[in-house]
Amino acid sequence: MASHIRLFTAALATALALSGPVAAGGHGGLPGLRGMDHVGFTVPDLGEAVTFFRDVLGCAEFYPLGPFSGGESTWMQDHLNVDPEATIPEMRLMRCGNGANLEIFAYTAPDQQATPPRNSDIGGHHLAFYVDDMTAAVAHLEDRGVAVLGAPTTMSDGPSAGETWVYFLAPWGLQLELVSYPDGKAYEADFDGRLWDPRS
Repeated sequence: MASHIRLFTAALATALALSGPVAAGGHGGLPGLRGMDHVGFTVPDLGEAVTFFRDVLGCAEFYPLGPFSGGESTWMQDHLNVDPEATIPEMRLMRCGNGANLEIFAYTAPDQQATPPRNSDIGGHHLAFYVDDMTAAVAHLEDRGVAVLGAPTTMSDGPSAGETWVYFLAPWGLQLELVSYPDGKAYEADFDGRLWDPRS
């Protein structure tokens, strides 16, 4: 799990690149970079995760992959930085609106850690979903028994002014967030480039 958190963190850094020509290999970056293709993460129960993302959040379910293992070799360690005896019984591809694909893993491993990291832990992370109507989205989650962490916060100053956000938890503890900024964010007045925006 720790290795996928590291991979996820690296992928997240890529997602923070500006849209447009700057992201396409500018500043000495990856040649031919177009953007983020997917975010991968490991869950304790793949069926529960797929059901949550599909039925609660409204994500589209695509194809499964697996099983994968290295057998008697060190393939899993060499290619995925996990215990050589780790296996991937199944994984599933999903997509949530106008965003990166999700690659959701079920894993077994002798040294698997079952407790998700908090945001303050090294490797801590969250997935954020843009919504048009924050009030309706929070009500939707609460009606389905999803744990919403406090009331939505609206940024009134600084570069993120104009954004409203709130955290919530998947049933197994994955940290998630709703964000909304229908009129944009304050940083747009000072930057020619733009952060990737799921509205467009």
